Amino acid sequence: MSAPTPLKKADQAAPATGPRSTDVSKRARVGDEIVVRGTTAGVVARDGEIVGIHHPDGGPPYDVRWSDSGRVTLYFPGPDAYIRHLVAGGDHVRAR
Repeated sequence: MSAPTPLKKADQAAPATGPRSTDVSKRARVGDEIVVRGTTAGVVARDGEIVGIHHPDGGPPYDVRWSDSGRVTLYFPGPDAYIRHLVAGGDHVRAR
């Protein structure tokens, strides 16, 4: 019995896309809102304002002022979080 042949680059699965991936959906600007969804029953979603970024491209981690406590913490978003970007007119849109 021989070992399986390693996958070639072309054979590997394509990276996931959509709001759960860590691609451009996790890019932010100061003033954007971050929302963390509850992952189980009884867990309340949490949101806050991004008040600081640490990378010029807007990638995580972020300094977030949480709306429920007013505290500012360093936050690295997981797959349960998404960013709502501020657009003209003061409305928000969910990052895709």
